[in-house]
Amino acid sequence: MQYIMALDQGTTSSRCILFDRRGRVCSTAQKPLRQSFPRPGWVEHDPMEIWAAQMGVAQEALLKTGAGPESVAAIGITNQRETTIVWDRETGRPVCPAIVWQCRRTAPLCQQLLKEGWGEKVRKRCGLVLDAYFSATKLHWILENVPGAREKARRGELLFGTVDTWLIWNLTGGAAHVTDYSNASRTMLFDIHTLKWDAELLERLDIPASMLPQAVPSSQIYGYTKPSIFGRPIPVAGAAGDQQAALFGQGCFRPGMAKNTYGTGCFLLMNTGAQPKESRQGLVTTLAWGLDGGVEYALEGSVFVAGAAIQWLRDELGLIDTAAQSEELAAQVEDTNGCYVVPAFTGLGAPWWNPKARGTVVGLTRGVNRAHLVRATLESLAYQTCDVLGAMERDAGLALSQLRVDGGASANGFLMQFQADLMDAPVLRPACIESTAYGAAGLAGLAVGFWPDREAFAANNPVERVFRPAMGPARREAMLRGWRRAVERARDWAEDSEGNP
Repeated sequence: MQYIMALDQGTTSSRCILFDRRGRVCSTAQKPLRQSFPRPGWVEHDPMEIWAAQMGVAQEALLKTGAGPESVAAIGITNQRETTIVWDRETGRPVCPAIVWQCRRTAPLCQQLLKEGWGEKVRKRCGLVLDAYFSATKLHWILENVPGAREKARRGELLFGTVDTWLIWNLTGGAAHVTDYSNASRTMLFDIHTLKWDAELLERLDIPASMLPQAVPSSQIYGYTKPSIFGRPIPVAGAAGDQQAALFGQGCFRPGMAKNTYGTGCFLLMNTGAQPKESRQGLVTTLAWGLDGGVEYALEGSVFVAGAAIQWLRDELGLIDTAAQSEELAAQVEDTNGCYVVPAFTGLGAPWWNPKARGTVVGLTRGVNRAHLVRATLESLAYQTCDVLGAMERDAGLALSQLRVDGGASANGFLMQFQADLMDAPVLRPACIESTAYGAAGLAGLAVGFWPDREAFAANNPVERVFRPAMGPARREAMLRGWRRAVERARDWAEDSEGNP
């Protein structure tokens, strides 16, 4: 039996999944990852813990199958994006904790860059909104604030990488200092048109080019594992950021195909083909992957609160005991009795981009009960998804024919049916919802001939269920109008509550 090993290094855990040629999950191991919050708005990881945990789950997954390392045809990596690590080229020791994508410590620098007029340059070259979310200002912060880091970097003694780079460098014993195009495109230092690091941005942020990894395709052999890790060299042959990997794992290979991952938030990506589509709707343009001698692009939009709204019902309001119970309660009522929930707990993301929005419940009457409120909260996930999908269609000039789904909340049949009704398009749920890890496995497997082509790879993950729209147009439009009115009530609430105009 031969396997592809997928290393899935996320924000809250490190996982390893072994897939066989039929795309079946043959073994899984997972270990939680600690996050630290040293100051308000700061989020950090220990890079050595990331590395140790990832190797631990890799060994555990192999042991569960009873197979040896000779059974692993290749390793693919998928990872939390934008998280920034700097380490010593000689010793391999990080110079400080990893600054996680969620960390907001560089927001003041981003405001300064916006005042200097860098916002439009970043959007044009990198496809991104100038924000502390991305890696560039995190790297600048490390060089400015870690004692001796700036001098060491100028002498060529320090290396930078996102989590994919860090894992590949350690797996290969320092032989490969690379990042794939999808991860490079999330650094806010990479020109997505020329596929090169942007010299002007590097100069403004005073980042030596010698620190940067080589940007390479998402599917090729980057190097081989040190024999001391698994007992034999194994090719490290694929890498992609988690959301791009999920797009690939869902088989979204043609322009206009899109996927939504329903997690704590929602991440929506649409394949736009060989040419990048500039967003005017508050989305970001990103590289999807590099493969077969070319690159493909995607539009991406984020919903800040999705599954977190269900957790709110359970943990703060006590309306449900388990997330699965929300489906049962929602099905007990025919509608929300005119109630809308806008879960803007941390503001509204794409396409609204209103950081001062706050969570709002509107349309309450004496007849609204527990089931209505649960149903309205579930429906909010679908409304927010529709807002982003509409922006994608306008930006890409492509009509959405279907939506592929994964993530925890995709198991909720009520939500998936309501999503199809609201979009007026089918929602497709695959048999294996481990799309992220499967995408990383596919990129690695294609590089070593484990699967002959994309089509053979995608055929291993058939659609388990199709949710087809069954709502009439008049009702759909009325419900969407109500949602937009509710969003208007939520916008700028933090500003109003402070007594500001």
